[in-house]
Amino acid sequence: MLGICRGRRKFLAASLTLLCIPAITWLYLFAGSFEDGKPVSLSPLESQPHSPRYTASSQRERESLEVRVREVEEENRALRRQLSLAQGRAPAHRRGNHSKTYSMEEGTGDSENLRAGIVAGNSSECGQQPVVEKCETIHVAIVCAGYNASRDVVTLVKSVLFHRRNPLHFHLIADSIAEQILATLFQTWMVPAVRVDFYNADELKSEVSWIPNKHYSGIYGLMKLVLTKTLPPNLERVIVLDTDITFATDIAELWAVFHKFKGQQVLGLVENQSDWYLGNLWKNHRPWPALGRGYNTGVILLLLDKLRKMKWEQMWRLTAERELMGMLSTSLADQDIFNAVIKQNPFLVHKLPCFWNVQLSDHTRSEQCYRDVSDLKGHVLILGGQEPGLKVIHWNSPKKLRVKNKHVEFFRNLYLTFLEYDGNLLRRELFGCPSEADVNSENLQKQLSELDEDDLCYEFRRERFTVHRTHLYFLHYEYEPASDHTDVTLVAQLSMDRLQMLEAICKHWEGPISLALYLSDAEAQQFLRYAQGSEVLMSRHNVAYHIVYKEGQFYPVNLLRNVAMKHVGTPYMFLSDIDFLPMYGLYEYLRKSVIQLDLANTKKAMIVPAFETLRYRLSFPKSKAELLSMLDMGTLFTFRYHVWTKGHAPTNFAKWRTATTPYRVEWEADFEPYVVVRRDCPEYDRRFVGFGWNKVAHIMELDAQEYEFIVLPNAYMIHMPHAPSFDITKFRSNKQYRICLKTLKEEFQQDMSRRYGFAALKYLTAENNS
Repeated sequence: MLGICRGRRKFLAASLTLLCIPAITWLYLFAGSFEDGKPVSLSPLESQPHSPRYTASSQRERESLEVRVREVEEENRALRRQLSLAQGRAPAHRRGNHSKTYSMEEGTGDSENLRAGIVAGNSSECGQQPVVEKCETIHVAIVCAGYNASRDVVTLVKSVLFHRRNPLHFHLIADSIAEQILATLFQTWMVPAVRVDFYNADELKSEVSWIPNKHYSGIYGLMKLVLTKTLPPNLERVIVLDTDITFATDIAELWAVFHKFKGQQVLGLVENQSDWYLGNLWKNHRPWPALGRGYNTGVILLLLDKLRKMKWEQMWRLTAERELMGMLSTSLADQDIFNAVIKQNPFLVHKLPCFWNVQLSDHTRSEQCYRDVSDLKGHVLILGGQEPGLKVIHWNSPKKLRVKNKHVEFFRNLYLTFLEYDGNLLRRELFGCPSEADVNSENLQKQLSELDEDDLCYEFRRERFTVHRTHLYFLHYEYEPASDHTDVTLVAQLSMDRLQMLEAICKHWEGPISLALYLSDAEAQQFLRYAQGSEVLMSRHNVAYHIVYKEGQFYPVNLLRNVAMKHVGTPYMFLSDIDFLPMYGLYEYLRKSVIQLDLANTKKAMIVPAFETLRYRLSFPKSKAELLSMLDMGTLFTFRYHVWTKGHAPTNFAKWRTATTPYRVEWEADFEPYVVVRRDCPEYDRRFVGFGWNKVAHIMELDAQEYEFIVLPNAYMIHMPHAPSFDITKFRSNKQYRICLKTLKEEFQQDMSRRYGFAALKYLTAENNS
């Protein structure tokens, strides 16, 4: 009774408001049409520039007035819609809205409508139900294996994070490769109110390996069957997603659908939108049994607690065993077995509207989930039902973005929006929701709080503590180090403007390579397309590409080197730069030198002498004799001979010309050679960013740790010309940049003295004398 009274009061209030709005609107317009007590004409003639009454001020006021008229009319229309819905539904509702609720029942419109408080098809306050609490955690499970799937997961997660307003808990069933990649990514992403747990997919293989599967997803495509056993026993419900899913709405709307489950319903699924399970795709096509068209398992709502009580494990195993006697294998992995179980037990399934899984494979009925694409710019679809808003896109074809669909360009653009979206922008707090204590985040905040923001070098100091989002092994990587323990990995870092060097380096160096690339999200996709279009790069599986995403104003050169070094899988590494081409055969020569100089048992840094050319087209020397000839003719020079002689002078090029055996050189101030060292050598110092002292500091630390510097007599590398980097331009043009670099150098030397004691005093003396 109380609910009915409330509904009537709201109906009367809305009616009065509807009657009053036009009167108030015209009073407002009438009052607004007076200027200084005189009426201002709004006639088209007088609004033209040649009218004597025309002024810039009056024109702006007129435009402002017209905008306000449109706003009032739009509010009026929205209120009429609300009123008509209230009239139709008010008597039927009994429950009021919960103060903490913002996500409504399934099909109540997109997240923008939720934010506006105008919910299509369910706008009355009486109709809103307390479904998803403001800070309720939403649990999402994803099976992920390999390098490519890890990239897909990132795009899926971006689309979820973009719309979400609830804490999220991702449960990732991953192989060792995906876990390494995604654990690092989430750790460096540092998104508030997001928790990630990993479950070892390799340990689950024995649970499903007995099921023959023809689907391209392989054994991992069957692992959704064992989620009741894999996920924590206290987890009651979870949304399960394929990696090729893109969200176009708040995932809380999908989570809210759990409250619509009735009776013994434990699975929320969308009907399959292809004719696969109807068995009419080709002659003698014999699919697994399914209820009608069957259901697609790209999006699943699982009531885990009820499934466990129903003995789900036993249920699906018995069904699979029975059907495999006749079918011999699955064609669509877990989906076939889910459908066979549902065929026998139709009461288990709660059918979701098809917009929760718009399946974009060839020859599907996905277009029946919407009538038309009405607003490409706003990413709005008019659905077949009454509720507006595209929910979930599923690229469930091996063709992925090349699938046939008359609206595929729209869907592709929506997907690409998240693919290239800056993930750093998703590090936003959920205000009002307490976050779990994060030790790394707390330590970072403490370190930043200790910096003086008034310090002129504050930005330089801050960069040292910036956590850059990092995606390891962006492309497929496969390499087993040589069994003789002499293997060497070339280490380098680069940005987008040095991408053209990759193919040349791969032709000169046949061994493993570890690269750190400093890119934006959009540039990472450009790199992916470039690499996939290169026969040279695609033929090499021993090149590891690690993406460090852009953030801040400096190029974090030493962080990039450290990332590349950290993921070297061989005993030794050649610390190079992307602008250098190693001599042909250097890889094998270094492996022999490792044995000759006993690098395994001694602290040595083998120096590869560096040269440079000013010519963009160079006939690369194939031997030391040929290089010396080019050096004499002026085609080549010792590296930085014209601008920074001290950097490589200690290499003693005069001695190198005639040397036939390795020789030792002593450290000198500003020495920065390119060296081969053991994998356990110290990292580069992160305080040095951009241009200046980044390699010098590292070589100084090697010397402090008593490394011997040994020059290799038959090794060389050549620097190729390129336009000056942005950072060297800043160094040359910005006085404050140079002052800060000098300050950082002095602080580094003081740190060296504290760490290495009396032996480090020579660095201060050498610097003062240089």
